[in-house]
Amino acid sequence: MPYCEAAKDQTTALYHHNLDDDDHKLNSSIRLFYRTYGRGPTKILLIIGLAGTHDSWGPQIKELTCTDSPNDEEAMTDESGGGCDGDGGGIEVCAFDNRGMGRSSVPVTKSEYTTKTMAQDSIALLDHLGWKKAHVFGHSMGAMIACKVAAMAPDRVLSLALLNVTGGGFECFPRLDRKTLSIAIRFLRAKTPEQRAAVDLDTHYTKEFLEEYVGPNTRRTILYQEYVKGISASGMQSNFGFDGQVHACWKHKMTQTEIEQIRTAGFLVSVIHGRDDVIAQICHARRLAEKLHPVARMVELHGGHLVSHERPEEVNRALIELMKASETKISPQDWTNLPNKNSGTGMSFSSTSTEQRSFMISILEKLQFFLFYLFGLFAMAFQNGRRLLQYLKPVRVGANITQACIR
Repeated sequence: MPYCEAAKDQTTALYHHNLDDDDHKLNSSIRLFYRTYGRGPTKILLIIGLAGTHDSWGPQIKELTCTDSPNDEEAMTDESGGGCDGDGGGIEVCAFDNRGMGRSSVPVTKSEYTTKTMAQDSIALLDHLGWKKAHVFGHSMGAMIACKVAAMAPDRVLSLALLNVTGGGFECFPRLDRKTLSIAIRFLRAKTPEQRAAVDLDTHYTKEFLEEYVGPNTRRTILYQEYVKGISASGMQSNFGFDGQVHACWKHKMTQTEIEQIRTAGFLVSVIHGRDDVIAQICHARRLAEKLHPVARMVELHGGHLVSHERPEEVNRALIELMKASETKISPQDWTNLPNKNSGTGMSFSSTSTEQRSFMISILEKLQFFLFYLFGLFAMAFQNGRRLLQYLKPVRVGANITQACIR
């Protein structure tokens, strides 16, 4: 199995390694599990999001390389990218498990999870592979990490694709409605692969998509079986990994300096988002794309948080267009589909309306954060209260003293 030593921990903290060996030991290194697919001079690094593994990029790997067999399992007989004809020829893709998930190392302290640190993991993986430059595509938390990679090492990036991204912090809060609250409660209660698979489907896809029939079964039925199998194979994410990755999302922030670093680096950006995403709200993705003008293009698709699976053809087409535009060195002005806010015509009205809209969004976001905070306190109080009642509940003593003692 291919692993990359991604970083050294100077404080020599304790890590649990979810690897093939059974021993848990003190180690100052972070090991990332990765896989490569296809062969060729064009390199693509895929960075997945929270609680996801490298397998989550399946539809993109298949389209870009025309194979779903990793290079470490398949003896490649040529350099043609797995025998792919057309757009996929000459492409090598790398997908990996972030720290805290899958077969990669799981640090036990939250401070070891930041998007900057995980970006350093990604850069270390590029070094390990010997890739001087690569197209960097990220999804959700992976897109946050990809932003940091692009800001920290812009000379290593050929193009940047951000799928279902937000700016971190309060922007990670989903829409506040009945459906989202129900999903959040079910997610926190999920203890088995079956329970987790059921809630993941409602988190990742639109109801319309899940209710469509594929042959005799609905997509929900088919995907549910696939999700249970996948989660059972990789194992439920540990509390250390989940809490750490959530911490990374919460602490993520792109400074103006980092935004300018990306804008002036010379590569093109594609921001791809599902309009019905209940996790990462599309307004935040639009705002990030606008900040990256003129090098960014906004691609809005009908779909949920995992739009890369719900609309794979459209997402893959957008990714290939980005790569082709980068190779042919299309100018940012010809690439972007966003309005130029600095243009003279209509500037006064546009600027004023934008400022008012930004102010209102800011107020609503703060209100949303406050309500989620209250909901969190309520949920925590309810859980602790239930535990207290169970502790104080008197033990019912039966007639048989022996049986009572056994109980």
